[in-house]
Amino acid sequence: MKSNVPSKIFFTKGVGKHKDFLSSFEAALRSAGIEKCNLVMVSSIFPPGCKRVSREEGLLEIEPGEITFAVMARNSTNEPNRLISASIGVAIPADESQYGYLSEYHPYGINGKIAGDYAEDLAAQMLATTLGVEFDPEVNWNEREQVFKMSGNIVKTLNVTQSAEGDKTGIWTTVISAAILLP
Repeated sequence: MKSNVPSKIFFTKGVGKHKDFLSSFEAALRSAGIEKCNLVMVSSIFPPGCKRVSREEGLLEIEPGEITFAVMARNSTNEPNRLISASIGVAIPADESQYGYLSEYHPYGINGKIAGDYAEDLAAQMLATTLGVEFDPEVNWNEREQVFKMSGNIVKTLNVTQSAEGDKTGIWTTVISAAILLP
């Protein structure tokens, strides 16, 4: 029986600007290299045993028009100088036979570093609760990150984040971050 569980994953991000909302999204997809895909948004599970590949390697495996599964964070503005971010957080368990988590975060007024840390923390919290790792949700991310990693259950966390300021002329600015799942 054929498995529908992706075996590879890559991460990408992009920013696009255009006078039209939809065209700014298309420009962000082009910046990320995934404009040729028929994207299907899926929920946020990092498949068991899934191998992370580089953006360049992943893009070589996609054919134009292919139905491509993605976890995507997306944000847009046409307000001059408004700060926007889109971030994918990742938490991978030490046991590769277990699944991990991906999170999407797309705030206004928050820089890329803070948005990335928040998305990473969200993914790690989801994985920690699944694995039964006890933690204090009130302490800051740096402290929780140490607890998660010292538990031995969570081996890696990371984030892929794109941020931008709204174009000063008021045209649409769109940011995206995406995890692309491959067969």
